[in-house]
Amino acid sequence: MRRSWADAGIIGAYLAFAVLLFGGLWTDLGQGYLWNSASDQNLWEWFFAATAKSVQHLENPLTSALQNYPLGVNMMANTAMLGLGIPLAPITLAFGPTVTWAIALTGGLAGTAAAWYWVFSRHLVRHRVSAAVGGAFAGFAPPMISHANAHPNFVAWFVLPFLALKVIHLAQGKRPVRNGIWLGVLTAYQIFLGEEPLLIFALGFLVFAIAYCVSRPGEVRAMVRPVALGGGIAVVLTLVLVAFPLWWQFFGPQSYLALEHGQVGNDTAAFTRFATQSVSGQPEAAAAVSMNRTEENAFFGWPLIVLMVVVTAWLWREVVARSIAISMFLLAWLSLGSEITVLHEQIGLAGPWKLLANLPLFESLLESRLAMACVPAVGALLAIATDRVFTAAGKRDQRLPIRLIWLGAVAAVLLPIAPTQLVVQQRPHTPAFFADGTWRTYVSPGGTVVPVPLPSSGESEPLHWQVDAGLQYAMPEGYFVGPQGPNDKRGRYGSYQRPTSLLFDRVRDSGQVQAVSDADRDQAIADLRYWNASVLVLIPRDRGDAYRATVDLLLRKPGQYIDGVWIWDVRPLTARR
Repeated sequence: MRRSWADAGIIGAYLAFAVLLFGGLWTDLGQGYLWNSASDQNLWEWFFAATAKSVQHLENPLTSALQNYPLGVNMMANTAMLGLGIPLAPITLAFGPTVTWAIALTGGLAGTAAAWYWVFSRHLVRHRVSAAVGGAFAGFAPPMISHANAHPNFVAWFVLPFLALKVIHLAQGKRPVRNGIWLGVLTAYQIFLGEEPLLIFALGFLVFAIAYCVSRPGEVRAMVRPVALGGGIAVVLTLVLVAFPLWWQFFGPQSYLALEHGQVGNDTAAFTRFATQSVSGQPEAAAAVSMNRTEENAFFGWPLIVLMVVVTAWLWREVVARSIAISMFLLAWLSLGSEITVLHEQIGLAGPWKLLANLPLFESLLESRLAMACVPAVGALLAIATDRVFTAAGKRDQRLPIRLIWLGAVAAVLLPIAPTQLVVQQRPHTPAFFADGTWRTYVSPGGTVVPVPLPSSGESEPLHWQVDAGLQYAMPEGYFVGPQGPNDKRGRYGSYQRPTSLLFDRVRDSGQVQAVSDADRDQAIADLRYWNASVLVLIPRDRGDAYRATVDLLLRKPGQYIDGVWIWDVRPLTARR
């Protein structure tokens, strides 16, 4: 009973801390927006809303025609996180996708910390305090907090500890059939939570397993049969559960083969710097060695790096700790990318990632994210080190001083990288044209709304308007991942663009009204018919006058200002004759 209460207290503390981190969002679910998410909160809320609508109407959740009309979006080929979107659909339908977004992020952090605590406390260390320290780091480490601004799929790692545990149970020969079934079910579920986190974690765990087997070669023979039996069961069961969704992802409508990002390895300096969203945060220093504030994947801070070197040397004789440390350091090295960069300068030294960069699946991976495999490894080493101190102090009957000194030292190392509350600001209000349903007057059955400019990764507010309008109309183009073109299966963010969309981009880039020819007008009519457009909509915005004048010229008719937006009713132009 005492153990249960202690577990509940520790897990409850994780949850309370996660709620505190997202306090600004929870207190303003109507207009609160995680500012550092850029366009991603709008995107994820759209994912959750579109998934809930599919569940409500018993439609295929692997696809959606609400964006990128008429081609649609391959939801399985995007980070739609159906593993949460489907079970949370009732909440989304009842309270809106912002609540689901807040639950996914808050529950993801707390659940990840709790899952690692549970595995550590039952299978790695003896003392709950040791496990609690390791779990807290695994759930709230700087890379986790960075992704908590925008990427719930990189926050919800609560299945991964149990995947590792089931593999270890198979290696120990424990119930290979039962554990193989569990491994298959958990792997299938993790695929619907996030495939990239699964790949990263699997790579880190593989290095750990190899290091362990090399250290204990005498144990390998006994592992082969149960691992082969349980692993085979897991593979078959996983394929049964996910074969069709994976086929849809890679071969279905609007699928793509790979999403190339270029070289995005970590600068070595990133490991020793402090993340933006931490007590000792250094925004300018962090920005200099990261893609953006949602990709601070290696910001562990120099005190923790020093501690990990000391702990590794101290625990090197312990096979499990040594294998974890080897995995940690190798994945950190891999995360440096194909070319090693030191203080913003490539030093002419190739990194080991070069061997993997062009392999299937790995080619779409952001290699800087490989540093996230270090997070559970650091958590495990902190748990083991703390446990050894607590055990040694108990034997010497000097429990309090030694334990307090160690915990104080750990606190001093972790305090600079402790997370601070995530920044939340008011999002723009949805125009009354959408919020009040005025759009219904101007959209024919099956017709689309065409925002000006069209939605994209840099123009995601139209997704929010669509959600507030109840997902009752479709839009062309949008913010998602799809193929480069009709005959080009490389991935890209957003749709390949029609000429009229490119014309609006020229307004954005130049800030000037664009000259319009008769050929442009003919092309616009063709594009509007392709999109089955009913109405063009422009909100008051930066360069709004240039957009409005360009559309006026293009359609040879002035826009009307109705319920907070400029509109152009194009049904007469797109009607089929």
